Amino acid sequence: MGCNRNCGLIAGAVIGAVLAVFGGILMPVGDMLIEKTIKKEVVLEDGTIAFKNWVKTGTDVYRQFWIFDVQNPDEVALNSSKIKVKQRGPYTYRVRYLAKENITQDPETHTVSFLQPNGAIFEPSLSVGTEDDTFTILNLAVAAAPHLYPNSFVQGILNSLIKRSKSSMFQNRTLKELLWGYTDPFLNLVPYPVTTTVGVFYPYNNTADGIYKVFNGKDDISKVAIIDTYKGRKNLSYWSSYCDLINGTDAASFPPFVEKTRTLQFFSSDICRSIYAVFGAEMNLKGIPVYRFVLPALAFASPLQNPDNHCFCTEKIISKNCTLYGVLDISKCKEGKPVYISLPHFLHGSPELAEPIEGLSPNEEEHSTYLDVEPITGFTLRFAKRLQINILVKPARRIDALKNLKHNYIVPILWLNETGTIGDEKAEMFRKQVTGKINLLGLVEMVLLSVGVVMFIAFMISYCACRSKRVN
Repeated sequence: MGCNRNCGLIAGAVIGAVLAVFGGILMPVGDMLIEKTIKKEVVLEDGTIAFKNWVKTGTDVYRQFWIFDVQNPDEVALNSSKIKVKQRGPYTYRVRYLAKENITQDPETHTVSFLQPNGAIFEPSLSVGTEDDTFTILNLAVAAAPHLYPNSFVQGILNSLIKRSKSSMFQNRTLKELLWGYTDPFLNLVPYPVTTTVGVFYPYNNTADGIYKVFNGKDDISKVAIIDTYKGRKNLSYWSSYCDLINGTDAASFPPFVEKTRTLQFFSSDICRSIYAVFGAEMNLKGIPVYRFVLPALAFASPLQNPDNHCFCTEKIISKNCTLYGVLDISKCKEGKPVYISLPHFLHGSPELAEPIEGLSPNEEEHSTYLDVEPITGFTLRFAKRLQINILVKPARRIDALKNLKHNYIVPILWLNETGTIGDEKAEMFRKQVTGKINLLGLVEMVLLSVGVVMFIAFMISYCACRSKRVN
């Protein structure tokens, strides 16, 4: 009977050891299965989870605008006073709701090219007013004139046209006009062919955001969704190839198995360049663990602080010999128009940027950009892209509307917050198809390992106790 009992204890210990070993073996095998499944499903080809969501996002994406309404236009134009602004918003549009077009796979280069159509639908229920709300803003055409035509004689001619059109340094425009375009009375009088329609985002609706070609990840999953080429805005191709400004993805997804140490690079045609985000924190989004990556202050630093920004220092006066930080001059891809990009309210910017402007209140929580990325798949499940559009205006002796200015202004026009969050239905599907399966496999591994170890230890203790009893 003692022998039988000993045999039973030994058998139990063996079973426990086998379970523990099986659990230990299952862990790397399970990890391999997970990796194989993920690598298959994130490839950008017909039939994968990634491709379905890539062609047309299942997430509602909104772009909110806050307009800087100028409160003292006459004081500024006559006395070069500080510009007093009052932020008004949000005015919300639904964007990125159109599916990609002209999708073409290239099996030789393992790339896929496409067009991304643009469209914006106003959302009254998410806005503080209507598209007909009126604002006092900088006159975009008048402000740009001395930059586009620095010749004194030409400026004299333009001045006569500005006066004939009764244009001034500031103007009143509706939200719809400001964003999507209006016929400018001054430009309408120019006797040679020029574009007479002006708008911060003109043209937008019924246009496409260039021709993209990205790697589909078929041959190398570490390159999936990374942009190979982009052909879009005028002058961008040369500028970007010279400055190496087109790299990374479009931020909708990244190569899988994202680590906290990785720097995520992504391209935005709004700012004519790629930019990057670094790990900030671990988050939980609707039951899905995500990594939050944030845009660091260094991304908008001066070339002295961040050499990658050397291409955005195009002159020495406005940039104060390339020491000004917090703004990027993107005029080279805006056909020479003096457009500067910054974070909202000049967050992380040089103090002198906000010094001539009253009414700004930079806030890290409200004005920073972030991406919440599911680390195993690399899918971005929530994001907030926040940018401010500014126009440089400087004194011009031959243009009456600008001749009283005593110094340069980088005038904030508006700031935007483009956001998207995975919906409840999509989140549930993601948990079932990805997170749930991974968690279940991990649980099985740990249970087998734990039970096996416990059984082995318990039976060995019992066996040793039994042996000790027999000796006594």
